[in-house]
Amino acid sequence: MIEERTYHSRQVLRGILVGVEIKGQKIPLQEHLEELKFLASTYKVEIIKIYTQKLEKPDAATLIGKGKAEEINSFIEQTSVDILIFDDDLSPTQQKNLEKFFQKRVMDRTMLILEIFVQRAQTSYAKTQVQLAQYEYLLPRLTGMWTHLERQRGGTGTRGGAGEKEIETDRRIIKNKITQLKKQLKEIDKQMLAQRKNRSQLVRVALVGYTNVGKSTLMNLLSKSKVFVENKLFATLDTTTRKVILGTTPFLLSDTVGFIRKLPHPLIESFKSTLDEAREADILIHVVDLSKHNFEEHIKVVSQTLQEIGAADKPIILVFNKIDLYQHQYEQFVKTNSLIADEQMCSVEELKNTWMQYSHHPAVFISAEKKINIDELRMILKQKVEAFYCQRYPYVSSFLQLN
Repeated sequence: MIEERTYHSRQVLRGILVGVEIKGQKIPLQEHLEELKFLASTYKVEIIKIYTQKLEKPDAATLIGKGKAEEINSFIEQTSVDILIFDDDLSPTQQKNLEKFFQKRVMDRTMLILEIFVQRAQTSYAKTQVQLAQYEYLLPRLTGMWTHLERQRGGTGTRGGAGEKEIETDRRIIKNKITQLKKQLKEIDKQMLAQRKNRSQLVRVALVGYTNVGKSTLMNLLSKSKVFVENKLFATLDTTTRKVILGTTPFLLSDTVGFIRKLPHPLIESFKSTLDEAREADILIHVVDLSKHNFEEHIKVVSQTLQEIGAADKPIILVFNKIDLYQHQYEQFVKTNSLIADEQMCSVEELKNTWMQYSHHPAVFISAEKKINIDELRMILKQKVEAFYCQRYPYVSSFLQLN
C-alpha cells in the first residue's frame, strides 16, 4: 500500500474537526459534524475541539479563510494535536497550504473515508478496489504529501533522465499502478460476473442502506450465518451472499457496503462491482436506522446513490430497524416533555400513519437485535420473492420447491 498512510502509528490520535457552512446550505452543519466525528472515532481519532465557519463562499487558498486559520493555529500552539479533519473536500492547493500553515497532518472527509476503507478491507478484491480509489485521490495531491513513495522506488517506470524531478517520478509510478489495478479489477469483474450468471436462476435480494444501520445483523438473522458485525461505520466492505429458504421459497441474500452522505466518487467508481450486487438484484431491502433523528435524510442519500448506480427502479422493502431504541427515545421524550434533536417526536404507531403509509414500497418496523417483528418481515419478503418467481417462471409451478 501507499507509504503515506503509515505516517503515524495506529494508537489513538488527538484531532480537530473543521466544518464550513456555506450560505444556502440545506443540511445543518451540526449533522455533518456528528457524522464526521463518528468517522473519526472509527479511524481511532479522539476529537478534542470542533471549529465551524460560516462563509458566503469557500476561500480558494485555505477553505476557511486567514482569520479562522489563525484562530485554530493559536489553539494548536497551546495543545497537543496530531491531525485536523475537514468535513469538506479540500483541493490539492488548499491541503498543501493548510499543512504548511499548521505544520500538522490535514485530511478531508474523502481521505478519511478512504483511510477507513483501507483498514476495513479484508479480501484481495476489496483491498484492490480501495487501493485504486486511494491512488486516484492522491495523484493530484502529490506535492502536498508528507512522505513520498520510497518503497516503490526501483520498480517499473522509475527510470528517468538525470535531473528528473522526484514528483514526476512519483506521478508516473502512481499512474502505472492505477493502470495495473484497473486491469486486475477488470479480470476479477469478469470472474464475478460469471459467478452471478451461474446463480441467476434464483431470485436475488440485496440489503442496502446507510452505513451502520444494522444490515449485517439482519443478514445474520435471515440467513442464520455469521457475518461480521460491529458498531462502527463501514464494518462491511466485502459483499457476502448466502442462500436463504423461507418455507419452500429459496433465494440469494447479499449484504453490501453501506452508503454515506458525500460518498467519495473514486469509491463509487472503484466499488462499482460490489455495488453491482444492488444494481443486479431482483429485490432490495432498504434498511433504515429509525433511532437516528435524521433517518429521512439517510433515506434520501441511499435513494440518490441507488439512482446513480441504476438501481432505483427495483422492488424495495423498507425496513425500519432499531424500533426498540426509538421507543426508548420516545418514552424519554414523553417523560421529560423535552425536544430531542430539536424535533418533535411521535410514537411508532403515529409514524406508521405519516408518509410511510402512502409509500408505494411496503414498510415493516423491526429490531434485528431484539428480533422484534422479524416474522412480519419474513412474510413480506417471502411474498415478494414468490411474486418474482411467478413473473419470471409463469409456467413452472414446481419451481418454488427448489432446494
